[in-house]
Amino acid sequence: MKLLWAFMVVLILLLQVRLWVGEGSFAQVWTLEQSIAEQRGENAELSTRNARLYAEVRNLRNEQGAVEERARMNLGLIRNDETFFLVVEQ
Repeated sequence: MKLLWAFMVVLILLLQVRLWVGEGSFAQVWTLEQSIAEQRGENAELSTRNARLYAEVRNLRNEQGAVEERARMNLGLIRNDETFFLVVEQ
């Protein structure tokens, strides 16, 4: 009878080891859940950035004024009838 109890205790311990350590264990599941949460946060940031860039591209495609504004700000575009003033702070 003691041999049967010892065998059952060993069997239960072996089943517990699989539960706590190894593939599919609580530790691995917890680590994967943390990784998934981090990835979802990063995906949300990237999705926001993509939406902002898509809106900018759509604006540049549809409106001539947006292209002109971009050229004025980044490239220093000046029309023929305009005068350019550069204000330099000291």
